[in-house]
Amino acid sequence: MLHKYISGCSMIKKSVSIFILLMTGFISYGQKDNEYQVYALKFNESGFMQVRDIAVGTTIKDSVRVCNMFWFLQGTNGRNILVDAGFIDSTKITDSHYERPDNVLKRINISPSDITDIIITHPHPDHIGGIVLFPDAKVWMQREDCCYFVGGAWQKNGSSMEFTGSDVRNIIEISLQGRLELIEGDNIEIIPGIKVFTGSRHTWENQYLLVNPESKTNRILIASDAIWFYFNLTNLLPIPTYTFDPKAYVEAMQRMKTMVTNPDYIVPGHDDLVFSKFPEVCKGVVKIGK
Repeated sequence: MLHKYISGCSMIKKSVSIFILLMTGFISYGQKDNEYQVYALKFNESGFMQVRDIAVGTTIKDSVRVCNMFWFLQGTNGRNILVDAGFIDSTKITDSHYERPDNVLKRINISPSDITDIIITHPHPDHIGGIVLFPDAKVWMQREDCCYFVGGAWQKNGSSMEFTGSDVRNIIEISLQGRLELIEGDNIEIIPGIKVFTGSRHTWENQYLLVNPESKTNRILIASDAIWFYFNLTNLLPIPTYTFDPKAYVEAMQRMKTMVTNPDYIVPGHDDLVFSKFPEVCKGVVKIGK
């Protein structure tokens, strides 16, 4: 009888162990499904700017190299997400360093039809102008930013912040197609594994992203224009133009520093140093994180 009891206990222990292993596997699998590989893609080079022209409160005479970039998030959950969409250059300047964003993506074997989502950090032309290149993607914006954008800020006598009427028409058309998703508020997980935050006031209610927020080693913060350059972040200095509230801009940078364990994983919006700081995948494309 005792032998049967011990044998029964052994069977129970084995069953419990198998159950724990299965649950651990399910949990790990779920976490893996919400992890993203993050890439920065450069589609334009704009030369140099003086540090004193990009940061309030400094007299340093050094310069910074400027570029335009957007970001690609590839999830094991089947989602291919762009953060911003670049712009379409129609000037046809022969010596330009511009390349259309969809063509840059092709270097890593991603076609426009592969893009499932575009998260717009703010509606300046160099960040929103390329949305028409990706006709199947759902587009995510902060509601307050979108309403300010389409409500007249783009008009000649409005506080234009360089908004354009053509970008307004594009976002309205996307809304009519049922592809526009408006976000309301701060610290919101809009897609599993991606949280958005507000408060920097670069535009009326621009947003920045924390990718892989549950990861201990691979949390990546895409600041976009909530930080222009590493110099702004390192010295906690606001940009001189294109902000409704310089104090809020600095406070947002301070907040960002608390969100990641590795400060290198805070990625500014226009600093060409991004493309020397991280390993190159191919021309104009680097991989951020692990």
